[in-house]
Amino acid sequence: MKRPLNRLALSLPLALMPLTSSAQDSKYNATQSPDQVENRIELDRQSKPLYESKLLAPVADWRDGLAEKMHLNLGLDYTAVYQGVSDSIGPDNASGGMVRFYGSWALLNAESANTGSLIWKVEHRHSFSNVPVSGLGLSSGYVGLFEPPFNDQGGRLTNLYWKQTLADGNATVVAGFLDVTDFVDVYLLASPWTGFNNFAFSTGSAAMDLPNEAALGAAAGMMIAENLYIQGGFTDLSSDPTEPFNSILDGMKTYKYAEFGWTPNRDTIYFQNAHVTLWHVDKRKNGTPEGWGLNLSYQTWIDDKWLPFARAGFADDSGSLLSKSISVGVGYQAVPKRDVIGLAVNWGEPNKASFGNQDNQLTTEAFWRVPLTKELVITPSLQYINNPALNPTTDNMWAFGLRARMAL
Repeated sequence: MKRPLNRLALSLPLALMPLTSSAQDSKYNATQSPDQVENRIELDRQSKPLYESKLLAPVADWRDGLAEKMHLNLGLDYTAVYQGVSDSIGPDNASGGMVRFYGSWALLNAESANTGSLIWKVEHRHSFSNVPVSGLGLSSGYVGLFEPPFNDQGGRLTNLYWKQTLADGNATVVAGFLDVTDFVDVYLLASPWTGFNNFAFSTGSAAMDLPNEAALGAAAGMMIAENLYIQGGFTDLSSDPTEPFNSILDGMKTYKYAEFGWTPNRDTIYFQNAHVTLWHVDKRKNGTPEGWGLNLSYQTWIDDKWLPFARAGFADDSGSLLSKSISVGVGYQAVPKRDVIGLAVNWGEPNKASFGNQDNQLTTEAFWRVPLTKELVITPSLQYINNPALNPTTDNMWAFGLRARMAL
């Protein structure tokens, strides 16, 4: 018997889902990233911290009541980050924070597999330093980004879209203001809130010219066989998340993608998965050239603890950071739904269209995600960068990061 995609049994160990999830009780959608609104709320509910705290239990009970009675799910979090680098040609540290209010409201067929939901997310992004955390990498002479969402944009709309599941949950269509990283080139450790710090280990492996996280567009995905899926979509490159309704269809230059994926088992699609993604971007108003690219990803799950992965990307022109990128790494979780350790290495060739002729870089990162309580998670990270391409003063750079997330 085929099971609908949005009710698959997904253990998601490194995203803190229980290893004993069943197809009947899993609410996680495997075609979307851990940071997609519905998934983020569900994952936070199921975390297993080092210390149990009942201080905010009344808030959780109230929120669960809304979900049960009104099919309204709410989330609120604040994340603060600090990043320091050695041997920088500019600033050597940066810090910032972000508050997010997000939710989903099932307004159509809430009790069926073919549900229609309104999804939203509003944010305030702020920097505590002259250079935001997301700008520290380039400012220090490294062709790369640390914690890319943490900038100084201020208030912004990141999500406002309608999501419709079809064909008994085997297909999904979304339209509105989307964060394309919720859907394209998804793998478990890509999240800048819960996974790796460095963009080289995130969506696109720094070799994909991604649009703004909030852009007008549409996407769709479906299972086409027991082990195969396809998805694709487009977004407007001119969308401005700080003024979303003033920039609608302003020239309509687009980013579009198509993805084909395989899994050995539909019940474990999210952490046993291989996919290939083809993308294209139009020339932007600011002169960033048209370009296209191809990304590959593979991850598997071993002994209920280990998640090895290999990812690669190629970009032709466009505004991507890297034109060629290869990453390999592993995640480890000894106790289900608890702390996560990640280790990875990336080789990257800077994009000539963006930076001219530069030497290749080697980036490594290790992080340890520790859920102290159900609400508070801290993640220290350490990175070593060999031959930062824009830094003529050193061949070796170290970067230390600390991330703290409080979720209600």
